[in-house]
Amino acid sequence: MLNQFQVSKNMNKIEKEAIVAEMVDAFNSNNVVYLTDTDGLSATSTNKFRRLLFENGIQMRMVKNTLLKLAMDQADKDFLELPEVLKGTTCVMFAENAKAPALTIQKFREAGDMPQLKGAWIDSSVFIGDNQLGALATLKSKEDLIGDIIALLQSPAKNVIGALQSNAGQKVAGLVKALSER
Repeated sequence: MLNQFQVSKNMNKIEKEAIVAEMVDAFNSNNVVYLTDTDGLSATSTNKFRRLLFENGIQMRMVKNTLLKLAMDQADKDFLELPEVLKGTTCVMFAENAKAPALTIQKFREAGDMPQLKGAWIDSSVFIGDNQLGALATLKSKEDLIGDIIALLQSPAKNVIGALQSNAGQKVAGLVKALSER
């Protein structure tokens, strides 16, 4: 993997192509992509931010916008209007959990530092602008959604069992018995 510090104006064509190829692979293998602007953060703050991202299982890369745009164009995914936010300093984040980067950014902001969310692409959905951070932080994971669906499916069965076990259930059982005797 190429180091982010190798990305400079003096890169040759082969180095640029290698970075684009690496980013295409990253885009194709991840369903969660966040773009942030860390311009204005001190070196110390940027290092703290990187450490926090790493601790939360989030990969971060700083790549030139032109190379990012090329990689997005070559990837097997449709990023819709996300490439339009590629202005200024851009950090790309990849994660498995859709809300982990948003929660990490919010946690980092508690210390007073302000990385700005430019946009995010999550499973074919695009979120543009820093005002989307709150919505992204409340997204439910796939596991959370499956748990909610199972709870909803179990609810009617639990209600029937509960009713049958209560005094009302005894009355219902008596009615069923009486009807069956007829």
